[in-house]
Amino acid sequence: MGPLPGCSVLGHNLAGGRIGKGSGPLGACYKAREGPTPPPQKGAAYAQSNPGGDGMTTDQADSQVCAEIVREKIPRHVVTLVAGGLTLVVVFLLTMHSWPDVWQALSFQSMAETTFWYTGAHGSTGMNTGINWSTILFITGMMILVEGMSGAGFFDWLCLRLAKLVGYKPVPLLVCFMILSAGLSMFIDSITVILFLAVASVRLAHLLKFDPIPLIIAEIFTANLGGAATMSGDPPNIIIGTALGLSFGDFLRNTGLIVLVSMVVMVPYFYFCFRKQVQSWDPQAREKVRELDPWASIPSMKRFVVNVGIFGVVIVLLITHARTGLTVATVGIIAAILTLLVNRWPLHLLRRVDWKTVLFFIGLFLAVSGLEQTGVLEAMADGIAHLTGGNHTLMIGIILWLSGVASAFVDNIPFAATMVPVITSLSATMGADLNTLAWTLSMGTDIGGSATPIGASANVAGTSIAAREGHPISWGRYCKYSAPASVLVLAISMGMLLLRY
Repeated sequence: MGPLPGCSVLGHNLAGGRIGKGSGPLGACYKAREGPTPPPQKGAAYAQSNPGGDGMTTDQADSQVCAEIVREKIPRHVVTLVAGGLTLVVVFLLTMHSWPDVWQALSFQSMAETTFWYTGAHGSTGMNTGINWSTILFITGMMILVEGMSGAGFFDWLCLRLAKLVGYKPVPLLVCFMILSAGLSMFIDSITVILFLAVASVRLAHLLKFDPIPLIIAEIFTANLGGAATMSGDPPNIIIGTALGLSFGDFLRNTGLIVLVSMVVMVPYFYFCFRKQVQSWDPQAREKVRELDPWASIPSMKRFVVNVGIFGVVIVLLITHARTGLTVATVGIIAAILTLLVNRWPLHLLRRVDWKTVLFFIGLFLAVSGLEQTGVLEAMADGIAHLTGGNHTLMIGIILWLSGVASAFVDNIPFAATMVPVITSLSATMGADLNTLAWTLSMGTDIGGSATPIGASANVAGTSIAAREGHPISWGRYCKYSAPASVLVLAISMGMLLLRY
């Protein structure tokens, strides 16, 4: 989600982009790392800029621009906004001469409709064309909520509390943080979860003298896996859910079951992969850490209780919104308003929100609308339909594995946004159940994105933090463990989808 409030106990100032001594007990154990810290960006941990020189050919210049985009030296929100603007001007105005298509792509009129905010019991918002403002408002509201919880010390307290419960032993920590990562990602965006857990893992690893990389790799994978269980956990699920009118409970009953079975397999998988690497720790260091008090990470108990209470209210609203008729856009607005009202410095809180991510989504939706209106996505759907010959089993397999492989190398957020209209068209033309295709797309994009360091935003955030803390994770080391795990979970998903649907 972007820069978050400083973690005083963990000794890491995410908002300021610097590593420093924290004011809390754990932060005080560390010598500050000097120098500015770059924001987590895709590819930042793996590639350096390649400055061009004089006399470059056009092809060389184009190649360099492409490289800069891939490495996110050119920010991704700039790329999508430019693509979205070109879609509006070149495609809709200059080529199609259609102002109505421009207006439809901007989709401002959707927010004026009553059903955008309230659908009635068991209602549905239906398919959205153009900018999905429900997704935008929901993500923004959850960003603000998480900022409030962070400032209240919730994440610091939770990490330290769990670490203390297992006696700060690395192997139990591995299992505990995997479960914590998956559990939190069911309700909080996986990017945010990793931003905090990765920092906590590095700090605890330094104190206990073990390699934090195995812990971070396992946390990244289980965060993406846990996020697949609900509509609010992973950005692709938010896009799929809001576009198709699916609820929090719909995801929990369907992808949630697949995630549960997969977690039963993944916990022992990563345990056996990493048990030897995390078993070495310093007994003396353990004794020093044992006396740390997790409650010392909370600056104000009243603020802590209130912000956690708001989080509980929002979770209840998400779980029940299909019955109450409140849309996810309304839930996001409620989360934002309540958080801003109870915090002393609301403007400071708003400044910490990652507005670049919000702009990224807006540009993305505009670009995808161009693909939809020009018939490109319909052609993709026709190609899949022709390839499968109307065989629904084969259709599920192609969508699942195509999504998985593509999301490993292309950010799963734009891929999910692109594929939603494709599966909608497949359902309309081939008679396939749209919800089944939605669960298939969700598992494919969420799990496939875990296979490589650049497949999902949570991967980028986690590996960037590790590199910044002096523990760079190579492609080889990351893929050695995460790629087989992704294939295994995709196979489990395939089997359960075919058996159940």
